[in-house]
Amino acid sequence: MTVLARALRTADGIADAFLVGKHIPGIVYGVVAGGELVHSRGVGTLRVGEQAVPDADSVFRIASMTKSFTAATVISLRDEGRLSLDDPIGRHVPELASFHGPTADSPAITVRHLLTMTSGLATDDPWGDRQQGLDLAAFSALLRGPLTFAWTPGTRFEYSNLGYGILGRLVTNIAGAEYREVVRERILRPLGMDSTTYLQAEVPEGRLAHGYLWRDEAFIEEPLDPYGALASMGGIFTSVRDLSRWVAFFTDAFPPRDDPEGSMPLSRASRREMQQASGIGWSVLSQPKPDLEPEVEAGGYGLGLFVEEHSRWGRIVGHSGGYPGFGSNMRWQPASGLGVIVLANHRYAPSTGLARDLLASLIESDAIPARRIRPAAALSIARAEIDRLLVSWDDELAGRLFAMNVELDDPVARRRDEIARIRELHGPLRSDSAMPEQSKTPLHAVWWLADAQGGRVRVEIRLAPESPALVQTFGLASVPAPDEALAAVAVGVITAINGPRPAIPVSLVLGPDIDRVAIDRIARIVAARYAPLMLGPAVAGDGVTAATWRLRSDRGSGDDRGNRGNRGELELAVGRDPGTAIIATLALVQQPPQTPSQGD
Repeated sequence: MTVLARALRTADGIADAFLVGKHIPGIVYGVVAGGELVHSRGVGTLRVGEQAVPDADSVFRIASMTKSFTAATVISLRDEGRLSLDDPIGRHVPELASFHGPTADSPAITVRHLLTMTSGLATDDPWGDRQQGLDLAAFSALLRGPLTFAWTPGTRFEYSNLGYGILGRLVTNIAGAEYREVVRERILRPLGMDSTTYLQAEVPEGRLAHGYLWRDEAFIEEPLDPYGALASMGGIFTSVRDLSRWVAFFTDAFPPRDDPEGSMPLSRASRREMQQASGIGWSVLSQPKPDLEPEVEAGGYGLGLFVEEHSRWGRIVGHSGGYPGFGSNMRWQPASGLGVIVLANHRYAPSTGLARDLLASLIESDAIPARRIRPAAALSIARAEIDRLLVSWDDELAGRLFAMNVELDDPVARRRDEIARIRELHGPLRSDSAMPEQSKTPLHAVWWLADAQGGRVRVEIRLAPESPALVQTFGLASVPAPDEALAAVAVGVITAINGPRPAIPVSLVLGPDIDRVAIDRIARIVAARYAPLMLGPAVAGDGVTAATWRLRSDRGSGDDRGNRGNRGELELAVGRDPGTAIIATLALVQQPPQTPSQGD
């Protein structure tokens, strides 16, 4: 069985456990990988009282996931030059010609404000859900106002269904055709989303999911509002199979590349633009279990899509949908191209929770590894030349390699002498396979070299923005192999943490600045989260009075291949007075995780 097949089997188990005790008539979910729907599964029924198990072609209403289609249509019009995102909305929707924020100094409300949920209009769930079929003339009267604002436009995120209703009117006015037909011609047909529609009558009854509410120990069928003025915020009917094409449409935008664009409705650049948050809308710190690390999630709204930055998973993009009778969610990780879609036929069904759990499980399986930052060609060349300098200094090579600031920051002669000292201390150096390379950008790199005695050297470079791109940052850190006394302390600490009663060994004589009670408490926390631990390579210190080791754990920090997307690095720092054997420093330090890139 392949890694992906095992991961999908695990995902099915997660779905079964999630659905226990929940009154949801039917649910279907799909997994997208490599731009294809690789797995789908339905549970329950499309219509209560019938044997009609949902599948990838069953059609559900997806509510607010519709907003991504509206935004894509607006962007297509922008790309043709028919509007600017910074146009005042009143320029394109006459009913809003005098549309103004709540204060005298409010800026003009723009198309961008509406797309990014920063117009300041008051949050309108669940009011907006009941406006789906609003008559077009009644909508015009509503827009003439006045309208209620929660914030001054442009100052913060505030979710607005009404704002996307306004964008539907903008599409109609600019394109000169009814909103739903513009979306169909510009987006749906080019992508082959033939099962996607705004009209219930266009869905074959055998494939249509009816929506329900569980009340008084029975399912009550919810009426479906017809197409109306706010269909642009939540009116689409579609299937998992069609939505897999939609998810693939967005994941295909990563990484940026020189390949031909093809005949997609939007350029890759525009699709990436939609997946960039306009600002931080929220941040959440959570810790699902006491023996797990806290997780941080910060997010905002892009163009019709939620964009989350997660401390473990990196960027996650998608949208949820909640509506009388339905709940839905789609989400994907641009760095790997993995995506999940969940559709259910119960009022505000908790599809978001299931989709989150499914995607997290698939990412954690590493069945589809996340793309790492790709070094620029100039960086690879510079790195090879730095390695040459470390073997044998060459003034001419250094003159070609370094940007003008290097001599000003620290004279090149001093750097040459430092390299000579490192060669004398370490002897011949080789690439260190135990330490993964790291890059913050395509023009930055950190790598390690190892000597024959267990010591190592950390090398860091960063290129300048000029062309050709020269080295503006060049840093070296020598880490001699820790001596036997320091290593014995580290081994003792790790052995004690892995033991039945995790604590710092009582045999260690701790200096006055170390609180034994506090460090024992930290040891127990580390044991709960990571044990069993293994002592990894030394990454800092002089090897005699101080050393810091990278710790290894199957439950936590990264492996030798550098797959560290799930946890940060754990390090043990020890400082010891060689004369007295007193431990002056003892710390278990959690380094921040290196999350996957955006996929570019």
